[in-house]
Amino acid sequence: MTETMTGATEQFDLLEETLRWYAEAGVDIAVDETPHNRFIEQRGETANPKPGMSTFALNQPVMAGSSVKESLVKAPSDAAILAEQLAGAAKTLEDLQNAMKDFNGCALKATATQMVFGDGSKNAKIMFVGEGPGREEDNQGLPFVGPAGQLLNKMLKSIHLPRADVYIANVVPWRPPGNRTPTTQELAICKPFIKRQIELIDPDILVCLGGPASQTLLEQKQGIVSLRGKWHDYSCGERVITAMPTFHPAYLLRQPLQKRLSWKDFQAIESVFRKS
Repeated sequence: MTETMTGATEQFDLLEETLRWYAEAGVDIAVDETPHNRFIEQRGETANPKPGMSTFALNQPVMAGSSVKESLVKAPSDAAILAEQLAGAAKTLEDLQNAMKDFNGCALKATATQMVFGDGSKNAKIMFVGEGPGREEDNQGLPFVGPAGQLLNKMLKSIHLPRADVYIANVVPWRPPGNRTPTTQELAICKPFIKRQIELIDPDILVCLGGPASQTLLEQKQGIVSLRGKWHDYSCGERVITAMPTFHPAYLLRQPLQKRLSWKDFQAIESVFRKS
């Protein structure tokens, strides 16, 4: 009996240690063997709509602030089209934020705690865009507030830029499970929203943090190592602004030796900003 109890205790301790390891690694959701359409389950509808039934009308005009909370999206291409319509109809940042809150075309929304829209001055001359929120961002609803955000704050301070004077956002506004990198599909679906967000802020300088953000916004296939440190043109509405790809602060936490390259990038950003 004693041996049995000892074995059970050891097994329990092992399970507890394993769960703690998963939690520290950022694994915070469970996925079973059966696929679920959470959007349909939340509405209490059948998972098999009649053939030919459209979940939303793409040809219908979308008004800014209109609710799409009840909309279901069949395909990623349809979701990207709807996102583009909603983004184009948004006249203000508030319009855009409300449209994104009601948008159900990105599956990440179902697993995230809340949407992370943006933070900073609406009149900012410099805008920073990362790839997606992490655990702390998901909890607080603000971008770059975790360890990577704290490093970004120090980097801004090093070039005499208060965080309150810049604007910060992400391509994907919902946290990917386990802090994984957003997929190409997720980035494409959310791209119209961040593009409109950039247009509404209308900065003079755009800083793309990391490979996914740089490749998505600048439409480049090269990796961040090749892209960083070089100025690019970015079409922002009716004007063209300068854009600088650089390493994501989260990458610098893992590879601190690369901070010297980021320092060069930030010096170049400061030089251009002071001349503008």
